[in-house]
Amino acid sequence: MKKLMLVFLTVAASCLFGQTIHFQKADSDKERKFPAQKEYILSYNNVLSEVRNSVVNISIQKSLKIDPHANQFFNDPFFRQFFGNKFPKQVPQERMQRALGSGVIVSDDGYIITNNHVIDGADKITVTIPGDKKEYEAKLIGHDAKSDIAVIKIEKRGLKPVKFFDSDKVKIGDMVFAIGNPFGVGETVTHGIVSAVGRNSMGIEEYENFIQTDAPINPGNSGGALLNSSGELIGINTAIVTRSGSSAGIGFAIPSNMVRDIAKQLIEKGEYKRGYLGVSITNISSEMSSFYNGKFGALVASVGSDTPAQKAGLKRGDLIIAVDGKKVDSASALKNLIGRYQPGATVTLRFIRDKQEHTLKVKLGSYDNASSSSTDGTIGYKGLYVKELTKALKQEMGIAPNVEGVVVTKVKAGSEAFEAGVLKGDIIIQIEDKEIKSIKDFKEAIKGKNKKRVWIYRQGAIFAVAL
Repeated sequence: MKKLMLVFLTVAASCLFGQTIHFQKADSDKERKFPAQKEYILSYNNVLSEVRNSVVNISIQKSLKIDPHANQFFNDPFFRQFFGNKFPKQVPQERMQRALGSGVIVSDDGYIITNNHVIDGADKITVTIPGDKKEYEAKLIGHDAKSDIAVIKIEKRGLKPVKFFDSDKVKIGDMVFAIGNPFGVGETVTHGIVSAVGRNSMGIEEYENFIQTDAPINPGNSGGALLNSSGELIGINTAIVTRSGSSAGIGFAIPSNMVRDIAKQLIEKGEYKRGYLGVSITNISSEMSSFYNGKFGALVASVGSDTPAQKAGLKRGDLIIAVDGKKVDSASALKNLIGRYQPGATVTLRFIRDKQEHTLKVKLGSYDNASSSSTDGTIGYKGLYVKELTKALKQEMGIAPNVEGVVVTKVKAGSEAFEAGVLKGDIIIQIEDKEIKSIKDFKEAIKGKNKKRVWIYRQGAIFAVAL
């Protein structure tokens, strides 16, 4: 009787708590196959020997204006507004800074690709080639800060250029090699795999479409090569995610296709210009995607007046899902795709409106030379970037409802705005005699090349700087 009761309780428990889970078993008796039976050494030396002289070491010199004895608090515009010259303004002194990086040879007559941040602000750029003890002075051909790509050139012929692989065909799990000059120790090779592709929204650069790798990348690797197992270039190493300052197995490389497109124009024209659509875009949530047949893309939040987007007929609420047949699954994806086209190029957009798919052709425009705009609604000027000061932002930042202007989202180190003391979070409320209440007001006010008085609201105080 006790046995029957136990069976009954077991069955009842099974009914109450669900059926038993049966885990799938793998065949544990699989035969192991070894790559070698000690008769040979597995090596990629032959592949790497072909490309090791295609990656160079770069050193730069630049002068920095600093004063180790200066209290920067005394130089703050807000402080000096109230205390005037009671505390004399600290005069900066010059100090020479040296830095190291890497570069990739792309032509036999001396063109080299590296990161913009490697050579940014350099007074002198020096290149050394593995196996060649001579130092070559390089000149800057062109740079694009938004993608962190730069091209330099040395006067030498007979160099061995790297071969470019189509980075759109790179797959997660591909074996890769990183070659560079980490910590200035000299040419170093590390290896790993492709951890992810299409990484964006990392906040590293304005235009991001990174290949992620676990190949160890350290300071000094910047501008070096990320190669596949055939020794072909798939990317330029540019950044790491780390808490210690050293490799933590999360490194990022700019894809070779983006590198090639930008470098080509830098070599031919000395600058890189991007196509301009003229929309403010955002991502959508899973709930919002139900309004667009379950699809994701770049949601048009606003359309600028007299822009290519407006002329083509795009409207707020349109969800852009493809550009020239290439899938768009986020705002960053659209930004990167449009950024690969030149001003004047015509692209075909596929978008969803009222749950119906539509296509239209748009002839892209060009950014105003006085400012740098982006598809996320930010505008750049003299090294600072601003966006609309919305009601939500005011609440988040603790700003009074009656304060109007545009908010500074970023200030580039070393820029004119940086030197003037502008900080992230400042509110620009007026430029010259024009009050700023919107991005449109800001764009109108910064036209022209003359210096302007820029009025800033910071923590309840108002002061002006000249930009």
